[in-house]
Amino acid sequence: MPGWRAQCHLVLLNLLACGLEICVAAGITYVPPLLLEAGIEEKYMTMVLGIGPVLGLVFIPLIGSASDRCNSSYGRRRPFIWLLSLGVLMAMVIIPHTDNLAAHLNWGGNTHPNQPLQVGLLILGVVLLDFCSQVCFTPLEALLSDLYGGREECARAFATFSFMASLGSCIGYLLALLDWSSGPLAQYLGGQAKGLFTSLILIFVFCVLVTMKASEEKDDSDSWAGCLSFCYTPKRRLKICLPRAGSLICVLRSCWSVTPAIFRSYCHVPYVMRRLCAAQLSSWMAIVSFMLFYTDFVGEGLYQGVPSAAPGTVSRQQYDEGIRMGSLGLFLQCATSTFFSLIMNRLVCTFGSRKVFLFSMVSFTLSALVICLSKSVLLVTGMSALTGFAFATLQTLPYTLTCHYHQEKE
Repeated sequence: MPGWRAQCHLVLLNLLACGLEICVAAGITYVPPLLLEAGIEEKYMTMVLGIGPVLGLVFIPLIGSASDRCNSSYGRRRPFIWLLSLGVLMAMVIIPHTDNLAAHLNWGGNTHPNQPLQVGLLILGVVLLDFCSQVCFTPLEALLSDLYGGREECARAFATFSFMASLGSCIGYLLALLDWSSGPLAQYLGGQAKGLFTSLILIFVFCVLVTMKASEEKDDSDSWAGCLSFCYTPKRRLKICLPRAGSLICVLRSCWSVTPAIFRSYCHVPYVMRRLCAAQLSSWMAIVSFMLFYTDFVGEGLYQGVPSAAPGTVSRQQYDEGIRMGSLGLFLQCATSTFFSLIMNRLVCTFGSRKVFLFSMVSFTLSALVICLSKSVLLVTGMSALTGFAFATLQTLPYTLTCHYHQEKE
C-alpha cells in the first residue's frame, strides 16, 4: 500500500479514537454543572465521577482477554467496539434528557419529572459515558496491534492514534467553549446541552461507522463466516451454530470464561512488563488527577472564585471566568499533545524510547510544581500546555514497547 494511502487508512482507522475524545472532552465539561444543577453536592459529585474509572479497573482486563479469545464473523475486536460504542451513544442520549425521561418514567401519573429519578438517570448517564468511552480504547488499541505487527508499523499506528486522540480532545474543548444557546439546533431541541449532545451523537456515529468500515480483521473461519460465530474459552474451542447476531453471545461467553484465568495470570506477568505497568499506572494517575482538578484549581486558587456562590455574584463570576481559563489551558495541552504526536517517531528514533519517556515525565513534574507555586495566570496556562508532551508520550510509547516485547521477548 503506497505511503499516502497507508497513512489515510491509519487516520480512518483511528477516527473512532478522535470521536471518543470529542465526546469525553465536550461531554464531561457539561457534567459537573448538570450534577450541581440536579442537586448533587460537590463532595458527592467527585464520587460520581470516580465510579466509571473504578468499573474500568475491573472490566478492562476482562474485556481485553475476552477479545483475544472471541472470534466471531465480525472479528475479535469489533463486537466489543460495537457494544461499547452503543453504551456511549446511550449515555449521550440520557444525560441531556434526564428531565424528559424522568417525566415519562414517573409511574405516579405526575407529568413533572421525579427529582430522585432524574438524579439517578443523570448519574447512570455519566457513569455509562465515562466507563464505555474509556474501556472502548482497549479493543481499539488491540485492533491496531493486530493490524500493524511490525516495529515501524506499530510505532506509526500508535503515533497516529495519539494524534487523533489529541485532535479529538482539542475539538471537544472547542465545542464546549462555543455558545450553543443561540444556535438553531439548541433552540429547536430546547437547550444548550441538548444541542451540544445531539451534535456529539452525530459526530460519534460518523466516526464509528468510518472506523468499522476501515478495519478489516483477519478471519480464520472464512468457511463458516456465513452462518457461524466462534467463541474461545481457555480450555477448548466451541463452535456455536448461530446467526451473526450471536456475536453478542460470543462476547458475553468469552468475558465469563476468562474471568478466573485473567486474575490468576497477574501472578505470572514478566518482570519487565510489571515495570512498564507500574510506570504506566503512576503516570496516568498523575495526568488524570491533573486534568480532573485543573479547571477547579484555576477557578478557586487563581481567580479566588467560589463554586457554591449564588449565580450572578462576584465570587461566582470569578469562578466561571477561572473555569473558562482552565478550559483554555486544557485545550492548549491537547494542542501540544497533538504536535508531539506528529513528531514522536522522530524523537524516538533520535533519542530512544527510554529517554523520551523519562524526559516527558520530568517535564510534567516540573510543570506541575510551577503550577502549584505560581500565582501568574499566564505562567500557569503555559505550564499546563507543556503537560501535553507527557500526555502524548503515555498514549504512544507504552503500547509501542508492548508490541516490541511480544516480537522480541529477549
